[in-house]
Amino acid sequence: MQRLYDFLRRHPVWVDGFWGLVLFGISGISLLAMVEGSGRAEPNVAVIPVALGLSLVVALRRRATEQMLVLAAVIGVAQLIFDVETLPANFAMLVIIYTAAADGEKWASRFALIGGLCAAPLSMMRWPTENISAFGHILFTMFQIVPFALAWVLGDSIRTRRAYLAQLEERADRLEKEREAQSKVAVAAERARIARELHDVVAHNVSVMVVQADGAAYVMDTAPEQARKALETISGTGRQALAEMRRLLGVLRTGEPEESGEYVPQPDVEQLDELIEQVRTAGLPVDFKVEGTPRPLPSGVELTAYRIVQEALTNTRKHGGENAGASVRLVYFDDGLGLLVEDDGKGAPHELYEDGGADGSGHGLIGMRERVGMVGGTLDAGPRPGGGFRISALLPLKPAH
Repeated sequence: MQRLYDFLRRHPVWVDGFWGLVLFGISGISLLAMVEGSGRAEPNVAVIPVALGLSLVVALRRRATEQMLVLAAVIGVAQLIFDVETLPANFAMLVIIYTAAADGEKWASRFALIGGLCAAPLSMMRWPTENISAFGHILFTMFQIVPFALAWVLGDSIRTRRAYLAQLEERADRLEKEREAQSKVAVAAERARIARELHDVVAHNVSVMVVQADGAAYVMDTAPEQARKALETISGTGRQALAEMRRLLGVLRTGEPEESGEYVPQPDVEQLDELIEQVRTAGLPVDFKVEGTPRPLPSGVELTAYRIVQEALTNTRKHGGENAGASVRLVYFDDGLGLLVEDDGKGAPHELYEDGGADGSGHGLIGMRERVGMVGGTLDAGPRPGGGFRISALLPLKPAH
């Protein structure tokens, strides 16, 4: 039974054909009853093609809606011309009006409405009812118009509902595509953030390790104790780099939440002392001062401040040359955090900083500006008048709206 139901749903033309046969059979039975009741030996021969045509309208109403609407109109006119009174098969008029309003073209829907409104008055004019006043004729005609109007209204409401549902589906599909696009943008942004983090971690720590390794190799024979300290610094810096990289790459893993305990927290301004001490150990003199009253800051501001100082000192170590020194100022304002990082080295062309360094392997000032922009801050960077390089940043404590 379920298979039959599914088949009929997929092939509605079979259902329409069945009802067309039923309508033709009912019309035939009605015709025989009329002939026997009236005693007429020869009924109107035009009844058979009219009944057959209207049955065909029902059978093919969904396969050829517009054509069946025109056929129904032609049959209606033929009934008026050949004096074929109303039959049970004329129920097909209501069916095709509904179908045209629900599934047909716009012109077919309008044509069906006009035809339905005209059918009852023409029928009353062709076959007037006896012993009824003029006012009664009007009331009876209006009563006959109602089924045709209701059939059209029902079909048009179905068309409107289908259009509304189609619009909802289209909107849902569009929103789904927009969500997918936003997800892709978010993934790209997250990858860019991870790339910046990896750049800062690798560029800084590897730079320290290279400097210490060169120093250890230089004093290996003459000052073994100093070489040992350099190797210890290399080992500690490597462990720190591995810990930070493990934290960053952890966001790409799909492990259980408890695995997050393996990763160290993101660096903040409180760890600037350790960073600067590490840089000093690597051979770059750094003067560090904090002005204002330290207080808790948003995590994004803390990380941005740390990475700016780390990137600036890494660039100084790369491009400052021998005997270069640097200074770091951290200023707490009422509504923001100020950073000033300066060095007195020979520096490098400004475009190298913009491209991410002479080796072209980092983000440089571009990454700094992206970080500062993410928290709604401002960044100013460029050569100092007396030589060296200056980086100044202002980070608001509240995100920009």
